[in-house]
Amino acid sequence: MSAAAQAVPAVTLPEVGQPFGGGFFSGVTRDPATGKRYLNITAGAEHELVGAWGKYGEKIEGADSFTDSRANTEAMAAAGSELAQKVLALDIGGFTDWAIPARDAQELQYRHFKPTTEENWQYGRSGDNPNSEPVGLLYTDESPTQTSIEAFQEGGPEAFQDRAYWSSSQRSADYAFYMGFDDGYQGSLVKSSELRVRPVRSQLID
Repeated sequence: MSAAAQAVPAVTLPEVGQPFGGGFFSGVTRDPATGKRYLNITAGAEHELVGAWGKYGEKIEGADSFTDSRANTEAMAAAGSELAQKVLALDIGGFTDWAIPARDAQELQYRHFKPTTEENWQYGRSGDNPNSEPVGLLYTDESPTQTSIEAFQEGGPEAFQDRAYWSSSQRSADYAFYMGFDDGYQGSLVKSSELRVRPVRSQLID
């Protein structure tokens, strides 16, 4: 993880959806390279942005992580992504280490903050998250269910829209990963497509 992530004191983890660190606690991921665990914090709905991931046909070195949102976003910004540059410029609640969520950090956003009551997409690898705690399993029709957190339910003030959102995880020179927040479909789109972003930040647990 990037050096911007700061250690959290050895205390009980917040509950999912609890206000924390400039946003809302959205789950725990583990860096597969180091084994270190991180809190993931999702920004409020008012801080969503829209834009293209980057240039079609351009491979960006350093934007391939499924867990390190900040490193991916910094690599995107250095390569000229205006969307990534806007996210890096955010100051929310005095925190300035926001990022476009990496694929597995984004999966936690859907798993815990699913806005709709629609059945989940259950084909392909949607829901597979080996880097979350607990490990994420493939979605079924009914799992995950609509979030129990009213503010994040469809129509609530913090709810994700029933649209596609970018992750910061690159798939190839042409494509990057995204997630649909209507049914949890995880796929990839051409980088020049304009999608929404809900920023995240992370804090080291141990």
